[in-house]
Amino acid sequence: MRLSPDEIIFWQHGFFKLNATLVFTWGLMLVLVVGSILITHKLSIGLQRSRWQNLLEIIVTAIEKQIEEVGLSQPRKYLGFLGTLFLFIALSALCTVIPGYEPPTGSLSTTVALALCVLVAVPFFGIQDQGVGGYLKSYIEPTFIMLPFNLISEISRTLALAVRLFGNMMSGAMIIGILLSITPFIFPIIMTLLGLLTGMVQAYIFTILAAVYIVAATRVRKPKPELAAET
Repeated sequence: MRLSPDEIIFWQHGFFKLNATLVFTWGLMLVLVVGSILITHKLSIGLQRSRWQNLLEIIVTAIEKQIEEVGLSQPRKYLGFLGTLFLFIALSALCTVIPGYEPPTGSLSTTVALALCVLVAVPFFGIQDQGVGGYLKSYIEPTFIMLPFNLISEISRTLALAVRLFGNMMSGAMIIGILLSITPFIFPIIMTLLGLLTGMVQAYIFTILAAVYIVAATRVRKPKPELAAET
């Protein structure tokens, strides 16, 4: 039983390897890009709309609403990044019904890459909203002693994002593999459906946590009332 799609090698030349993680990751990205181009090619603002456009509007509206509920007042600003994270992870889980497919999120390298994207996006949006000085100041609040702890917090939550997603996706694949060897008819179907649900939940959790981190980075701290009165 394979623990990761990294173990499936399609081509190798010396140190360079083309494994299932790379192939299926680029395949998913291609599907998302081509699909978005085809769906948005002929958008309609009238009552006559295609089913694909209706589906796209439902997904975008739902993601936008969730971003706003987390605490981001301008959800459209973060929709591109957070929406892409959700769609990639969700599609990665949904495609497990395809025979021979291995979800790239079952590889630690993929989940680490996604977590690093969040690590870069958090200060990016934070600097956009507060400026360089305002964002960097948050690392030394309430005192300068908190600087190393805040830096450790940034790194640890990035690792937590990667390991959480990897662990949940890998455990689901392992359970299905075990049940396939024991009862190859009934339980695998049930577990596959459960795996799809788990994948969707993990996509939601990963995206919401990323949004929460962005909220913390973009939150402008207001001065205390007594200080404001003195000034």
